[in-house]
Amino acid sequence: MSALSALHFHNEEAAFAFVESRVWPEGPVCPHCGGVERISKMKGKSTRTGLYKCYLCRKPFTVRIGTIFESSHVPLRIWLQAMFLIAGSKKGISSNQLHRTLGVTLKTAWFMSHRIREAMRSGSLAPFGEDGGAVEVDETYIGFQKGKAPAKGGHAHKMKVLSLVDRNSGQVRSIRFEDTRAAEIHPIVRANVSKEARLMTDEARMYVKLGKEFAEHGTTLHGIGQYVRGDIHTNTVEGYFSIFKRGMRGVYQQCGEQHLHRYLAEFDFRYNHRMALGYSDTDRTDQLVRGIVGKRLTYQTACERA
Repeated sequence: MSALSALHFHNEEAAFAFVESRVWPEGPVCPHCGGVERISKMKGKSTRTGLYKCYLCRKPFTVRIGTIFESSHVPLRIWLQAMFLIAGSKKGISSNQLHRTLGVTLKTAWFMSHRIREAMRSGSLAPFGEDGGAVEVDETYIGFQKGKAPAKGGHAHKMKVLSLVDRNSGQVRSIRFEDTRAAEIHPIVRANVSKEARLMTDEARMYVKLGKEFAEHGTTLHGIGQYVRGDIHTNTVEGYFSIFKRGMRGVYQQCGEQHLHRYLAEFDFRYNHRMALGYSDTDRTDQLVRGIVGKRLTYQTACERA
């Protein structure tokens, strides 16, 4: 049986019940005043699905309030279908494909996609490698930066991404940066990697001095064709880059600078909830639904740079 045959993908009441069970595991919580005691579910033929009323602040609400679904006219069951499709597609799914599959307009599909990516953004700030394990760090370049002319053999005109992979946990964290200078790279690595970690990088000069701040700094010399030296390598993070770039080039094709951080969140989320770590497509969607609170995105803010 297809996972998309589940009732909450086709019935609006079931969709609300599904989301409520993830967002309010201990019962309804008023998003206006935070009350939990004097809440009643509104009933009646003309009452919209999932409506509650808080008798502390006397305001009505649904589980949509304060989430990526707020102010959206798209049925919740369609939202859940979109979340399943995006979470379950290894290299992503284009707005054009969502538009055709879900029967919504292209503009709506585009906006839904960005709201879902916003829900995928992790708020975790814990540094990698606190257990003394290996943390791979590498940078990659993609697309073009607005206003910068292409340079032969260089990447100054491209958008820049730094990714870190904690080998023991299998988690990745990707951050967009502006310049490959040590002054910008070093603070990012220091903030995201524990001093007890074994830092793994290539031979780039910007990592030489930084590596002395960690328990160990292992490097490989890519310039002479050395990619593995014992357990010293950056193959894991480069494997992540391979998935990211295939998705960006083959599915999304182009990405504006103001949206790159959300695409990174999307690929990070799927990688951190991949099958190798025990997550099915259904589990991944379930985790995604749990992350919708406090991440409302308007059309205007979606178009602004992070």
